[in-house]
Amino acid sequence: MRVLVADKFEKSGIDGLIAAGCEVLNDPDLKDDSLTEAIRSSGADVLVVRSTKVTTPMLDAGRLSLIVRAGAGYNTIDVTGASTRGIYVSNCPGKNAIAVAELAFALMLSLDRRVPDNVAELRAGKWNKKEYSKAQGLYGKTLGLLGIGSIGQEMIRRAAGFGLNVVLWSRRYAGQEGGLSDQEARDLGIESAARSVKIELAPTPGDVAEKADILSVHVALGPDTRGFVNADLIARMKPGSMFINTARGEVVDHAALAAAVKEKQIRVGLDVFGSEPTTAVGDFSDELIALPGVYGTHHIGASTDQAQEAIAAETVRIVRTYKETGRVPNVVNLAKRTPATHMLVVRHRDRPGVLAHVFDHLREADLNVQETENIVFEGAEAAVARINLDGAPADNVCDQIKRNQDVLDLQVVTL
Repeated sequence: MRVLVADKFEKSGIDGLIAAGCEVLNDPDLKDDSLTEAIRSSGADVLVVRSTKVTTPMLDAGRLSLIVRAGAGYNTIDVTGASTRGIYVSNCPGKNAIAVAELAFALMLSLDRRVPDNVAELRAGKWNKKEYSKAQGLYGKTLGLLGIGSIGQEMIRRAAGFGLNVVLWSRRYAGQEGGLSDQEARDLGIESAARSVKIELAPTPGDVAEKADILSVHVALGPDTRGFVNADLIARMKPGSMFINTARGEVVDHAALAAAVKEKQIRVGLDVFGSEPTTAVGDFSDELIALPGVYGTHHIGASTDQAQEAIAAETVRIVRTYKETGRVPNVVNLAKRTPATHMLVVRHRDRPGVLAHVFDHLREADLNVQETENIVFEGAEAAVARINLDGAPADNVCDQIKRNQDVLDLQVVTL
């Protein structure tokens, strides 16, 4: 299996792919037309990327069957186009969660203690303890979380250590309010944190914004979350509260946020922006980052050695599993439920041509097979095939299938 790595990637990951028996082509500078050409000329089966965009021309350029996003978010990949072409898209969820949560807390502490301004004045030769000794502190404040995936869960674990209360909204608990139950805390893996910190569910994102002293965003970017943090939500934030975004720049209305900074003295910490350079080094301009009380970092949330090693190991696991079994861990673009309405269950002798006989009659009946699974019993004498169809096979079709002497039994199940 040939793997094209078209982004910065850990040496441990390259070594792991080679150890898995893959031929690895590594060029972290590939992008746009050069990446399209590399996909075409290399004949790669698998493409590994981080922030590099994967476009429709790239999908059509070669013979890719799997794209691995060496990270969590996959909004830079044309997932719809990949699905149309039968190309798997996989990611590495949760492997950078600790790193992102650590940066989110770094931004909170920086805003509260004005660390960047402290450093700037000291470097300029100015001592100003009178000004910079003013800070509210985090203890006892309420941290509002929008999203409770892997990163949100790590935020709660750290909130407990800082003595913060937590109010959260998530699709998982949409419309719910009140305390988090013991079972819900166990399901999230935060039961120990829940014993030392107050965790409250809010029915809407706006309710979180209204109650929070610090509002932190942890939702993935998608069609339904673009502009998710809008002017109405921002208007419900407390004057002087903090806003942290380590998710994606496009989930926030930056114009509305800038207005809140000016009018309500909202303090802002951002690791992501709506218009970031496509290269690791380049010019950058954003009106929001120039405002007082706004600090920014260079989309580095996942960029710790620990996180990158974990992501590299997960990428190797995905590719190795695909190479050895044909299955793809963490695949993001399979249908959650096929359009199948009926299942044909065929118990049969494990002989050549039996399933071909079944599929021939289904084709003649214009029935489309959505999914199929064939389970072989010990000894490889008999098997059961479960075949999901887009319609019910007529009685005469079933009768024709049963005429094969190796078909032992047949039933039709409505899904």
